[in-house]
Amino acid sequence: MLAIETRGLVKRFGQTTAVDGIDLAVETGGVFGVLGPNGAGKTTTIRMLATLLRIDDGSATVLGHDVTREPGTVRSKVALTGQFAALDEDLTGHENMVLLARLYGFSWSAARKRATKLLEAFELDEAGQRSVKTYSGGMRRRLDIAASIVVTPELIFLDEPTTGLDPRSRNQVWEIVRSLVAGGTTVLLTTQYLDEADQLADRLAVIDRGKVIAEGTTGELKASVGAGALHVRVIDAAQRAEAAAVLGRVLATDVVLESDPASLTARLPDPDLAAAALPALQQARIPIATFALGQPSLDEVFLALTGHHAESDSDSDQSDAYERSAS
Repeated sequence: MLAIETRGLVKRFGQTTAVDGIDLAVETGGVFGVLGPNGAGKTTTIRMLATLLRIDDGSATVLGHDVTREPGTVRSKVALTGQFAALDEDLTGHENMVLLARLYGFSWSAARKRATKLLEAFELDEAGQRSVKTYSGGMRRRLDIAASIVVTPELIFLDEPTTGLDPRSRNQVWEIVRSLVAGGTTVLLTTQYLDEADQLADRLAVIDRGKVIAEGTTGELKASVGAGALHVRVIDAAQRAEAAAVLGRVLATDVVLESDPASLTARLPDPDLAAAALPALQQARIPIATFALGQPSLDEVFLALTGHHAESDSDSDQSDAYERSAS
């Protein structure tokens, strides 16, 4: 049985189609990633699958149950952690957890035990007696995920769980995701962070403007855009543009300027071409800090598929506003 199956899933907000015929087949176990920029339709898709938004067209089943005809059964088997923490900031971490456990039907004694166990597991036991308003962003996110598994779900939706977190907090959330999977929970993860998808997802669906434009493992998606990539970092960032021109001429391929002002990447249809790159840069008197041949990054994959980068899409603002209003 598939954990999630959708066919021609559609959601409209007025004249805007936020989700435009999405087909998904998510196996049980592991992490299925949904990658795309803000406004791509990721949150809207999750909210339909979690029964929080009505499906306008198409069909969806979650853990074998039809989302439209059996919403109560679906809700009893899944958990959702949205982009913003759903916690009472005036309560302590422990009080939040006890409250949720009581709402799930735990006795007072069992609720306190479950709260204590989860706070310890998420390394929040020392902060458990403090009000949530004093927590850092990373602590709130960990508590929010802990709140989602007071009753361990068969499937959990994590909607951009690390947005706005510092690197240490992001790594902590990643470890939590891995522990959920190890415990038998299937995870549907939406993200706009390419490194997060690379780290966590067993399989990916790439969504852009409400459509699935590619699906596969990270290795399959990277292989789809070329045999390899040459990653170069120049010592003097002022020479990066000149280095890009040299590589573009010698390798006869596209050169991508990375977010690091001294780095650039050239996609290589034939890895043997890389042998000509270093002598050309030396001849142009461009000192190199690093020079490495590897697979294309997911950012290059997204750029090749869509014509724009995953983490920056100025055309998504209107769709993003609809997604936020849906939240």
